[in-house]
Amino acid sequence: MAPRLDFSDWWAKDTRKGTPVVVKMENPNYSVVEIDGPDSAFRPVEKSRGKNAKQVTWVLLLKAHRAVGCLTWLATVFWSLLGAIKKRLSFTQPMGSEKLGRDRWLFTAIKLFLAVSLVILGFEIVAYFRGWHYFQSPNLHIPIPTSTLEIQSLLHLVYVGWLSLRADYIAPPIKALSKFCIVLFLIQSVDRLVLCLGCFWIKYKKIKPRFDEQPFRNDDAEGSGFEYPMVLVQIPMCNEREVYEQSISAVCQLDWPKDRILVQVLDDSNDESIQQLIKAEVAKWTQKGVNIIYRHRLVRTGYKAGNLKSAMSCDYVEAYEYVAIFDADFQPTPDFLKLTVPHFKDNPELGLVQARWTFVNKDENLLTRLQNINLCFHFEVEQQVNGVFLNFFGFNGTAGVWRIKALEESGGWLERTTVEDMDIAVRAHLHGWKFIYLNDVKVLCEVPESYEAYKKQQHRWHSGPMQLFRLCLGSILTSKIAIWKKANLILLFFLLRKLILPFYSFTLFCIILPLTMFVPEAELPVWVICYIPVFMSFLNLLPSPKSFPFIVPYLLFENTMSVTKFNAMVSGLFQLGSSYEWIVTKKAGRSSESDLLSITEKEAPNKKSQLLRGVSDSELLELSQLEEQKQAKKPVKKTNKIYHKELALAFLLLTAALRSLLAAQGVHFYFLLFQGVTFLLVGLDLIGEQMS
Repeated sequence: MAPRLDFSDWWAKDTRKGTPVVVKMENPNYSVVEIDGPDSAFRPVEKSRGKNAKQVTWVLLLKAHRAVGCLTWLATVFWSLLGAIKKRLSFTQPMGSEKLGRDRWLFTAIKLFLAVSLVILGFEIVAYFRGWHYFQSPNLHIPIPTSTLEIQSLLHLVYVGWLSLRADYIAPPIKALSKFCIVLFLIQSVDRLVLCLGCFWIKYKKIKPRFDEQPFRNDDAEGSGFEYPMVLVQIPMCNEREVYEQSISAVCQLDWPKDRILVQVLDDSNDESIQQLIKAEVAKWTQKGVNIIYRHRLVRTGYKAGNLKSAMSCDYVEAYEYVAIFDADFQPTPDFLKLTVPHFKDNPELGLVQARWTFVNKDENLLTRLQNINLCFHFEVEQQVNGVFLNFFGFNGTAGVWRIKALEESGGWLERTTVEDMDIAVRAHLHGWKFIYLNDVKVLCEVPESYEAYKKQQHRWHSGPMQLFRLCLGSILTSKIAIWKKANLILLFFLLRKLILPFYSFTLFCIILPLTMFVPEAELPVWVICYIPVFMSFLNLLPSPKSFPFIVPYLLFENTMSVTKFNAMVSGLFQLGSSYEWIVTKKAGRSSESDLLSITEKEAPNKKSQLLRGVSDSELLELSQLEEQKQAKKPVKKTNKIYHKELALAFLLLTAALRSLLAAQGVHFYFLLFQGVTFLLVGLDLIGEQMS
């Protein structure tokens, strides 16, 4: 406890000095006055003497009013939470809960931990009310089990035995594991701090990749005097009903000579109605003179990597020098190619130019705001710093331009993992190719609005790197790149940022912290659970300063997501469960313009008439059938799901919070309480998009 600084005794000291002074006046009208001290005549009257019972009553009533208001607010919040939980449980169908499948091992372990915690909590409560709570002070005397004089009952004997077992055998391994996780936590925090300092240096020095104003100027060329390279643009998609139209439209409006660009729409949809819609969209832009083709695979193997590999095997690809890739929800600006392709000019070692993502729905709900914080840090700090100082970073899978020669020399697209973008980036780096990241070139896209879609996306993003690490570790060790590049790949790129981060985050804050509430001999210090995490969250929010009001929800939500990331990391590392499962992230089809809908409605008749002029009778019949299908199709009934692992961890953390009350641990109690409530909200899918 902090020392109490009480200055009242200092001010109460007798500060009188010298002897009393007697003043005699010759004038008889004045009397003799004896002054005992310099301020004796000016001492204030004690105010407490002036208080009456009525004033005290008003003060007590005011305090009671404030207390009642606080309790009413807490009761309202609690009642609203219970109402939301009851509504979710009543409206969630049996099929609306999470399918555990082969990943049940983690859920079983959490349930076992929760059951043991409940038993110990009941035991501790009984001991507390019987006066056996020896854990409140380490100096308290704990009876020896062999001393029958101090043992009150059989239950007391069992409790004393539990204390001895806890102190001698359980606490030491927990302390060792917690110290190991704290060291990993500090190492990762230092890495995060170094990245932020590197970003500040880039901003201060204004470091950014540049190219000549007219890189394709050629005085010998005929016509306009410019010679543009051949660029292939690919749009891989699969059942993207909500976003296919806006992505194709944005790509077809790229500012590049029409005879020097080819757009490939790589459709892997297994829904025939979606296939027909995409074909109609391609036909529309073909009528406008855009060089665009539609490709559909009959055998959908290898997911996105197989789709891209199949497209690159076409004979006409040999005529193209660069390939730009955009996922179905990405909307590049018309000048995208003119801002990225010129960097390849006079730079033969450059293999990739990556642009930044921006999100049209970042303010849609709390989940999208929290995702925006993470992704802003990833692009603004991680990608930019690694691009400037290392010329290497993980390809983001979209919004990038590759030199086709770099793809071919690196082995092309492989179907061995669910992170084909990271796979090709690592292999290209091992072959000596350099990367450039452009933070000023931004491409609009979407982030998942529902927790279900976000969780599946994060599972793929964290299981895939561990798969890749197993497969390419030997290639990294035997490659001809510099030793420091090998160390960066293995220690930082894979181990620290892909393996250690989810491991310590889940182990330290979801396992060790609640465990130490039942084993107080291994209690974590306050700076581990409060100061350092808040500081790290502050660093993460620097690239998105408007998100600072969400620092506490961000910290709690990141700890909540650690269970998904840890499960995915273990599954990918040991090839367990759904480590090679690819599920397309659901999109909402948010437009990049707020008034696009009204403009479309105004121009729809003119556009339709222009489109139908160059279409045959059979195509007209097909388009009319598609319109009828659109209108007649009933919306799919969707419900929010219940997530078992998150709910089990919520009850575990809330149980640990109750146990911390017995030891009067303030910071630990509030952290466990708020973290448990966050797990509860996420487990009931009360964050993100809410299905009606």
